[in-house]
Amino acid sequence: MASAQKGCVTRLQKEYKSLLREPVPHIQAHPVPSNLLEWHFVLEGAKGTDFEGGVYHGKLVFPPNYPFKPPSISMSTPNGRFAVNTKLCLSITDYHPESWNPMWSVGTILTGLLSFMYDNQPTTGSITTSKAEKQRLARESLAYNAKNATFRKLFPDWLEEHNRRAAAAAAAVAAAQQQQQQQQAGDGGEQQPQQPGGQQQQSSGQMQPMVQQQQQQQQQQARAGGGGAAAGGGGGLFTFAVVAIVLAIAVVPLFSTDAAVSLSVLTRLRDSFSGSS
Repeated sequence: MASAQKGCVTRLQKEYKSLLREPVPHIQAHPVPSNLLEWHFVLEGAKGTDFEGGVYHGKLVFPPNYPFKPPSISMSTPNGRFAVNTKLCLSITDYHPESWNPMWSVGTILTGLLSFMYDNQPTTGSITTSKAEKQRLARESLAYNAKNATFRKLFPDWLEEHNRRAAAAAAAVAAAQQQQQQQQAGDGGEQQPQQPGGQQQQSSGQMQPMVQQQQQQQQQQARAGGGGAAAGGGGGLFTFAVVAIVLAIAVVPLFSTDAAVSLSVLTRLRDSFSGSS
C-alpha cells in the first residue's frame, strides 16, 4: 500500500483528535498505531433495535489521497445485516467514488453506516436474517470480539466490559445452582416427617378394631350384669315368700284356734307369691 500523502495524514490526525474530544454516540474508532490508513471501529446497537446490546467490530481502509477519495468498509463481527470480511457497497465507500464528498469525516462515515445497518435496504455485502438471529448475534458479539487480537488491543474498555459481563454471568449461574440445591434439600426435609404420620395413621387404623372389640365386651358384661341383678331380685322375692309362709304357720295358730283361718291365711300368701312371680 502506498504511503499516505501529507494532506491525508494531517486530515486523519485532526479527525482522530476530534473523535476523542467529542465522541459520536454509539461509535468508537482508533487507527492502528503502525498504519494511520487502517482504522478499526466499534458500533453499539441502539436500544429498541434488533441490534440492541450488540458490539460490532469493523475496519476502515483509507486511500493515500483521502479525503479526496472514500475509504473501504468491512465488518468483522457477525451481525445478521452485513457479511463479515466483505467490502460494503455504500455511497460513502469506495464502491461509489462519484458520490463521495470530501467534507465527510470518519464520524460522518460511521454514523451513516450505523444508520444503514438499521435499515433493510439490500446492497452488495448485505445479508438477510431473522430478528431472532440478529438478537442472538448481538448477545454473542462481545464474546466473539474478545477473541480478536486487534480488538483487544485497540478497545481495552470493551475487553474489560466483556470480563465484567462474563464474571456476572458466572456468578448468576452459581447463584442459580445454589438456590436449586437449597430447594432440593428443603423438599427432602419436608417429605421426611410425613412417614411417621403415615405410620401413626396406620396404627390408628389397627387400634380401631381393638377398641370396638373392647366396647363389645363391655356391652356384653353390662348385659350379663343386668340379668344377674334380675335373677337376684327374683331369688330375694322367693326367700321373702318362704319366710312369710313359715311365720304364718308359726304365728297364726297363736291368734286363732280355728284351723280354717290358718288355712285361709296360707292360701292368700300362696296366691300373693304366685302373683308376684
